[in-house]
Amino acid sequence: MKIFGHYIPTTLILLGFAELMILVVSTYVGAALILAAHGTFSAAGLPLRAVIFTLAVLSGMLAMGSYQRDQRAAPIETLVRLLLSFAVGLLLFGVACLAWPVLKLGPPVIAIALAFSLIGIATSRLVCAARTDALFSRRVLVLGVGERARQIENLRRASDRTGITLVGFIDIGSDPPVVSESRIIRPNVSLRVLVERFAVEELVVAIDDRRKGLPVAEILECKMHGIRILDEASFLERQLGKIRLDSLHPSGLIFADGYTPAMIRLTEKRLLDIAIATALLVVALPLMLLAAVAVLLESDGPIIYVQERVGLRGKVFRVYKFRSMRQDAEADGQAVWAAEADSRVTRVGNFLRQTRIDELPQLFNVLKGEMSFVGPRPERPGFVEELSRAIAYYELRHHVKPGITGWAQICYPYGSSINDAREKLQYDLYYLKNYSLFLDLTIIFQTIQVIAWGKGAR
Repeated sequence: MKIFGHYIPTTLILLGFAELMILVVSTYVGAALILAAHGTFSAAGLPLRAVIFTLAVLSGMLAMGSYQRDQRAAPIETLVRLLLSFAVGLLLFGVACLAWPVLKLGPPVIAIALAFSLIGIATSRLVCAARTDALFSRRVLVLGVGERARQIENLRRASDRTGITLVGFIDIGSDPPVVSESRIIRPNVSLRVLVERFAVEELVVAIDDRRKGLPVAEILECKMHGIRILDEASFLERQLGKIRLDSLHPSGLIFADGYTPAMIRLTEKRLLDIAIATALLVVALPLMLLAAVAVLLESDGPIIYVQERVGLRGKVFRVYKFRSMRQDAEADGQAVWAAEADSRVTRVGNFLRQTRIDELPQLFNVLKGEMSFVGPRPERPGFVEELSRAIAYYELRHHVKPGITGWAQICYPYGSSINDAREKLQYDLYYLKNYSLFLDLTIIFQTIQVIAWGKGAR
């Protein structure tokens, strides 16, 4: 399903709704059991309290990555994520109760609700998740057998195939076949009859050269009979959560929806940036003071590391970070990619990087308007010059403010090469095209689980 321009697998939406119901019912069960046992529980306002408690726990689950489309369903990992999610949810519910005491449920009710919720949610995830995906998947037929079709055939990860069942590839003689011969369909009937025969719900047009006999009339007939028609680029954007550079053309950028955020969106984004940056600075100030002391005690040099980065419209600005490397990390003045287990990183710096505490001073860049909280990560001018020469459309990422976190950061590990930068650009372009306040909030929540699980830090 496409919600505010962002693709979300239907199975995740259904899973979230089912778990919402489990949490609400578990809260009522807890209240009923305490009321029956002691008769001291007040049921006044229970629906509102149950809803707020449920939303708090669901927020914790989202923050801990329980709704990541690419997560693995290993039993131990599922249990750990749920326990951490409940801990975060309890913290959020506690904050809500401090602000509005009428929401309090009482420890016995909460304990029973969480116990029943844990059993219900764990069961639904371990038993029903795979069956749900199979039940709600679309049957997809691909028109084409060439290089574009092979990109679809090469979708190997389960998360890339979420919600679809590939029926096969139709050879109409326009492209040399490069997909698996066993999956090729050479029709002797019309396209509409073929899609009805295989109970197809989606037809993906993936012909390398559409000028060579594209069956426009037959495709239109399928559309008029309720078959959804997609081109290969849109299909891959939906399945991968990124825009493939090898399927991107200038005409696609010019005529596609998106890529031009309205002024009202820029205004709402700025208001969100100021609110989040201010709140985080207030909450994180003691932690930032401890980090500053730790950096000062471990090694000589400044506490705050200042570095030039490229921002909106290519304008260079100075980004702030807690220093995490030795003072002589770049003694020759040449910009160097950070490597895995980089020897230049100090012991304190390694901890700051793993926990992302080193990024907290960038909240001041956000308040100054040089950065946004969510956006493509800013790169150094030397790297930008090199990458712009090597990667097509790289400079497009500078048409939005750089961010502390972003869609590329939660979808792809730390990048330290041109190939990594090309891969991350595809996620940045997806963000540029499909920006919404909803996508920003989704990224912010999912960034929490990236930090909690230590993904991609160097």
